[in-house]
Parts: sequence; C-alpha cells; structure tokens
Amino acid sequence: MKTTNFSSLNLTPDMIKNLNELGYKEMTPIQTEALPLILKGEDVIAQAKTGSGKTAAFGIGLLSKLDVKKFRVQSLILCPTRELADQVAKELRRIARFAHNIKILTLCGGVAFGPQFGSLKHQAHIIVGTPGRVLKHLKKESLKLEDMDTLVLDEADRMLDMGFIEEIQEVLSFAPTSRQTLLFSATYPDEIMSLSKSIQKDAKIVKTKSLEVQNKITERFYEVQTHSKVQTLINILSNFKPNNVIVFCNTKIECDELATDLSSKNIDALALHGDMEQYDRNDVLVQFANNSCCVLVATDVAARGLDIKELSMVVNYDLPHSHETYTHRIGRTGRAGAEGLSFTFYEDYASSSADEYKNDTRIFDNISNLKSTTNFRMRPEFATLVIEGGKKDKLRAGDILGALTGDIGLDGKKIGKIDIYERQSYVAIEGKLIDDVLSKLQKSKIKKRKFSSWIL
Repeated sequence: MKTTNFSSLNLTPDMIKNLNELGYKEMTPIQTEALPLILKGEDVIAQAKTGSGKTAAFGIGLLSKLDVKKFRVQSLILCPTRELADQVAKELRRIARFAHNIKILTLCGGVAFGPQFGSLKHQAHIIVGTPGRVLKHLKKESLKLEDMDTLVLDEADRMLDMGFIEEIQEVLSFAPTSRQTLLFSATYPDEIMSLSKSIQKDAKIVKTKSLEVQNKITERFYEVQTHSKVQTLINILSNFKPNNVIVFCNTKIECDELATDLSSKNIDALALHGDMEQYDRNDVLVQFANNSCCVLVATDVAARGLDIKELSMVVNYDLPHSHETYTHRIGRTGRAGAEGLSFTFYEDYASSSADEYKNDTRIFDNISNLKSTTNFRMRPEFATLVIEGGKKDKLRAGDILGALTGDIGLDGKKIGKIDIYERQSYVAIEGKLIDDVLSKLQKSKIKKRKFSSWIL
C-alpha cells in the first residue's frame, strides 16, 4: 500500500513544514499517484475531478525544482478561464510560502494589457494564464519561455471544449521541446489522448477516479413549462431552504434575465457570465464566496474554477448539453462529506434527452409535489464593504480586523470573510450593521491612513 504522508516524498524540510501549516496532512489519491512521478521529472497525464487536490499535485512538483535565484519564467500553467487561473495562482502562492521571493503572475484576458506588460518587465518565476492572453504576450515578446522547464495544462478537456486547441499549439511553438509536460483532465476523450501524444513524451497515465470519495448528492429532475420555470425554482428554494445556490443557465442572456427576475421577487441573486468585465466578475465572486449573495446565476464557462467549499445546492435551469457537463455542475455540491442537492429542469421537447439521465438513484419528480409559495424571501446574512486599498498598500486582513474591532468597536463575530486584492479589499459585515460600520469607517483610519470605502 502506498504511503500518503508528504514526508515520504523528496521534499525539503521547509516545504514539509509549510504543507503542515496549510493543513496538508495526508496526500489525496491524485497526489499519492502523481506526485512521485512529477518529482522524478516524468510527463504525466492525470484524470482528476475538481476538488481532488490536483493543483497541489502539480504545484508542489514545479515549486520543488524551482530555482528562486534564476529570475526567469520556469513554469507555465494554462487554464481555460480567468477564474480558474486566479484560483490556481492563489493556491500556488500559499504553497510557495516555504521560500522567499517566488513571483507568480497571472496573465488573463478581460483586464488591461498594459499593467501585465509592465509586470513582465520585472520577470516572474511562474506564469498562470489563459491561452489567448499568454499567446498575445508571446507574440509581443513581453513574455519569453526559453527558460521554461515545466508546462501544465489544467482542465485540458475544458480547454478543448472551448476551442483553445489552436492557441495552445501556437503557445507551444514558443516553448522549449525539452521540458516536463503535465496534463490534467476530468475526462479522457479521444482528443485528450491525441493531444497528449503530440505534446508529451512517454507520458505516465494516472487515473484516481475510483479512489476518490464520491459526493453525496440527491439528484432530482423536473419536467417544467417555460412559463413556470421561475416559480418552480422559487418553490424549490422555499421547500429546501439552502444557504447558497448556483443556478446554471446555458446562455448569457438567460443569466441576466433570471437574476433580474429573482431579485424583483425578493430573492438575492447575481449573474456571472463571460461578457462581464473582470472587475464586475470579481465583485460578484467575492459576494457569493463571502455569503453576501445567496444565488449565483451562471454559465458553465464563467463558473469554471469557482472555489466555493460549502455549496448547498446546484440547479440546472436548462438541461446540460452533455453528461460530462452535468457531472461537473452538480459535483460542486456535497463536498467534504456534506450532503448536497441538485435539481435539473427539462421541457417537454427535451424529454428524450432527459430520459438518458435516468438510473436507480436519480429521482424524476413531479412539480406538483413542491409546495407552492408566494411570499418567500431569500436574503444574505452579510453585506460586503469595499476598501480602496490592498496588497499594494501593504494592507493585511489583521490590519482591517483591528481597525473594525478597535476604533469602530465592532464585535469580531459580526465580521465574515476578508479578501485582500492588489488594490482593493472586501470585508463581509453582518447586513444590518453595514451602514453604521461604513459611516464610522469613513471617519477612521487603517494603519494611520484614510481609505475610501463603500458598500458593494
């Protein structure tokens, strides 16, 4: 039997100590199988679902061989979306605490090109980005890969689904042929195996799906008519009373329309889709993650890479286009031993497609079994305070917490999650107190400085 202790690997004492401090006590199945191969310098193609610990698997591997004194790009990680890239970069920075001065830079579309260009002038050790923006920097010669020794394709199946194959291949034309290539994918379609053969050398295959604990999810399907979909959704929320919900729609327009419709009916909801500017997406993601928003209405692409550890419910407002998409959507709930709920709507014309989902465990229910409601409200526990200061201003969560509990006199139990970004910080405050806290904060200082602030 393989050991699951990180100390069994060829890692430095500082790395082991940091992993312990981060709560990495034992390796997950994907880490147990893949990490020894990665540390040996092997090319690896690994199948692992979201939440399996795959980021740490490749992160520990590439950070272990990183030469901090060599201030050049040594690793490139390609992701399908900005959200996943941000999530990966955040996790890598946590693991990288074992050493000083490791610079990790994200290069994604949807944000200004200029600041990225400026950051690249000062070099970086690790680049995490989306194929299109990385390729643009390569063509502008603001990014150079001649010192890169590790390439990671994260959620490769998703990148192929989104039509990134040509951009990926063009990015690879700028990369050294002598490198380690790691490919992570939730599914193994023929296209993935073909991609592996074209970009990897003698890749070792790692499949851990059978070893991973399956999420505990109760899956229900309802046949609905177009005019009754919104009310059916409200009835589900009223009957099951989840703390938070992601509702998946197949189109951006439907996301906006449904979020607006729910909000008009006293259900707190925000939309998330690819047409939104990055700062708007950040605002939405922060509010949902810190319990300042109850319902997130999203497309698949926008929700890819969301890191919500405790999600009560997933609703497929539209029948997914594939079984793989369905599995990925509902897999966001029921994590870490919790029990999750998923609901899927389909209309009469899609009955035959819905029949393909039938098995011994899924419940095909009738909407008449849902108790109807007319005055249901769903409001979040917290509201989000924005402070116009962040990492660039050397602000830390402790500084903000100290100001709120000290000068302002707010009970620490009334403060939720604090997120610090480069130029802004977000603080979850108990909703009924937010106006009073804002008023006092605008007259106070943090670290002897005044910062603009407002309610999101």
